[in-house]
Amino acid sequence: MNLSLRWPRTLASRLSLIFLIGLILAQGLSFGVQYYERYQSAKTTMLGNLETDVSTSVAILDRLPASERPAWLPRLTRRNYNYLLDEGLPGQPMVPEDAPISVSSIQDAIGQAYALTFTDIPGPQKHYQAHLRLGDGSPLTIDVRPAMTPLSPWLPVVLLGQLALLIGCTWLAVRIAVRPLTRLSQAVETLDPNAHGARLDEKGPTEVVHAAKAFNAMQERIAAYLKERMQLLAAISHDLQTPITRMKLRAEFMDDGIEKDKLWSDLGEMEHLVREGVAYARSIHGATEASCRINLDAFLDSLVFDYQDTGKDVQLSGKNAAVIDTRPHALRRVLVNLVDNALKFGGSAQIHVQLTGNGQLAIQVLDRGPGISEHELTEVLKPFYRVESSRNRETGGTGLGLAIAQQLAIAMGGSLTLSNREGGGLCAELRLSRETAPAS
Repeated sequence: MNLSLRWPRTLASRLSLIFLIGLILAQGLSFGVQYYERYQSAKTTMLGNLETDVSTSVAILDRLPASERPAWLPRLTRRNYNYLLDEGLPGQPMVPEDAPISVSSIQDAIGQAYALTFTDIPGPQKHYQAHLRLGDGSPLTIDVRPAMTPLSPWLPVVLLGQLALLIGCTWLAVRIAVRPLTRLSQAVETLDPNAHGARLDEKGPTEVVHAAKAFNAMQERIAAYLKERMQLLAAISHDLQTPITRMKLRAEFMDDGIEKDKLWSDLGEMEHLVREGVAYARSIHGATEASCRINLDAFLDSLVFDYQDTGKDVQLSGKNAAVIDTRPHALRRVLVNLVDNALKFGGSAQIHVQLTGNGQLAIQVLDRGPGISEHELTEVLKPFYRVESSRNRETGGTGLGLAIAQQLAIAMGGSLTLSNREGGGLCAELRLSRETAPAS
């Protein structure tokens, strides 16, 4: 199995990895230097104490009567060495090149006053013995058990605590550094030229403030450019109405015939297209309409009754007595466009209202028409796009009805989606993000 190291994909993980590796290496180096310095200090201190203690202990034992020496041995015993009043254990002569550093300290302490010999004692714990003769000829053995300088038990705990603190500080620093980028990426993802986007907060470090100001300026330029284009479209469409009207008046004085009928049909289509162009240009400013609270059931009943009075097959289901805060004229225009499409291509329309799981209000306009191919469900929401196979120019469509509905839905803070129904037909779903409340 091949194991390969992969560079993290997110900026936060990369910064965290770099910081943690650097801090852990620096902390490990600091710990190593500190441990080495403590080891050298402790070793120097212990060897100094060993020289003083050995010279003092041997002097005491040499001056005591032979009968009192055994009683003093426990007093002179230390953790790493003790004294024996005999020849010691059998061992091997010590090789000078392999002698521990404490051998030199013992020689420096008593080597000039006593003849010393050193032997290595085999066994599970390696140690050595120093042999000498006291002034009365009695043997004395110093049994030495070398040991590493013990590490303070609190030092690893302090190291782990420091590492935990460094990890916490690294996480906090990375989070503070990446948070503005996260906000910027979210703002870019939700940027919609057709909607009134929220401005980024221009606070924080200098670089973050500059990026936020640049994004807000870009958003304002896009909005201004789109507004200018829409105003141009509205102006052209509006100005075309006058010559079209004059042409229709002149067509009235023409002799009846096929050419007059064709010209009249073309002028009617042009007039309808101009009206839709003006409506689309104005739909971008749907958010300028004041919001008010309406009873949704009463609003939809009024819309459905208007269609039924003209003999259209429009039904309403799913009443829920909801009161919503919305823009009624924009909402009515959206529903009229959707119902008109359903009647045009399906012959009938059904309006169904329901609450979604996340608290949104879903208004569905259903028909049993030919539907739309899956790859064109999003394309038909674009201006002047028509599905030639089913919704062509002969039906009177301009390709602006659904685009106007989408613009107004966005202006109301909602969304418009299309989907095909099982068994045939289309479902146009308008979701409103406004909170609903039960009507009293």
